[in-house]
Order: sequence, then C-alpha cells, then structure tokens
Amino acid sequence: MTDTSTTATDALAAKATTDTVAQQYWEGFYGERDSVWSGRPNELLVREVEALTPGTALDLGCAEGGDAIWLARRGWRVTGADASATALRRAAARADEEGLSERIDFQRHDLSAGFPTGSFDLVSAQYLHSPVEQDGERTGILRKAAQAVAPGGVLLIVGHAGWPSWEAEPPFDYHFPTTAEVLDSLGLEPGQWHVEVEELVTRDVTDPEGRPATRQDNVLKVRRGR
Repeated sequence: MTDTSTTATDALAAKATTDTVAQQYWEGFYGERDSVWSGRPNELLVREVEALTPGTALDLGCAEGGDAIWLARRGWRVTGADASATALRRAAARADEEGLSERIDFQRHDLSAGFPTGSFDLVSAQYLHSPVEQDGERTGILRKAAQAVAPGGVLLIVGHAGWPSWEAEPPFDYHFPTTAEVLDSLGLEPGQWHVEVEELVTRDVTDPEGRPATRQDNVLKVRRGR
C-alpha cells in the first residue's frame, strides 16, 4: 500500500460526522482493542482457496488483513475492503512489514453504501455478519459480490450457522442464514454458475475461558461460467 493510500485512509477516519452507522460501530469495535487478529487467515478460506491459481481477489470485511495478507503471500493481487479505518491502518502496517504493500490495496467502505470497483477472480466474504446490519443489507452486499466475480472466477461465502456452543443466551436476536438461503438470495443467472461446495462444517474452537467448544459454519463456493 502506498503512502498516498495510507493518507487517504487517515483522512477518511477524521470525517466522523459523515460516517455511516456501520463505520461508526466497527471503528469503535477496533478502536477499543489493541488488536483482534490471531495472526492466521480464516481456516475455511485456506481450505477452499489454496489450490486455486492466483489472480485478483476482493476480500470483503478484511478487518486487520489476515486473509488479504495470506492471499498476497501466495501471489494474489488483493483489494481489501472494511468499514473501520483503524483496522485498515493495522492491516496496511502489517502488509508493509511483510513487503506486500504493492500487492494489496486497502479501501474503506460501508459495503451497503459503497463498493470497490472492478471484477475479480476471487471474491471472498468471510463471516460477513454485523449486529447493526439492516434488513436485507447482507443480501444486497452479497449480490454486489456476485456481480464483481469475473468470468471463470469464484465467489466464496463463509458464515456462521449459529451461536457458538458456549453461548446459552445469545446477546441479541440474529438469523444466521443457511447455504440454501444464501444461494437463493443471490439471484444468480440460471446456467451461468456452478456450485462447487455447499457444506455445513463443525469446527473445534475454545470458549472465552480457554475450554474446548464447537462452532458450526456454512460454506458456499460458486464458480461463474466463462
């Protein structure tokens, strides 16, 4: 990432009065913490993408850059989009530390209001959930994601299938859509897309106290025809 891009991100962060609800929420989320990145990419992204030939990639909700940096290491040219300027600054700094700034363009977007331009060989949406999303907002973003996939490219959507096993009383009401619901909501052109993976995965995780727990995720991977 160039110095000019970093300056642009800083300028956007200063315009708090024009921020959307999503930008304000996620800026607060990252601003209250030193870091939330584990240092590793999302494991289901790795599983589904490591065999693909590198090209151009769009990482939606890129946060502090874990997936974008992993993709860039493997030869992808990545556009990473997130609502938080703080998360993007951290992502850009880490990319610079690894000498990957030339391969990643970090951009600040509330994806319901603005969207990166261009078409991409891979569009990745990993855990694109938000406690402040409006009705239909996620569906609208994922439809834009599908439109951004280049001919022959892949759309990979990974989302939680429910609350983690330790969450006896969910903190708020949220519907976690199934893969079938997501696929139906995308409105893909008949005959123009092929479903490569549609799966419910149970992952071993640890709870906030460090004890063994599980969480289920939905994986939807579709490829656009040429």
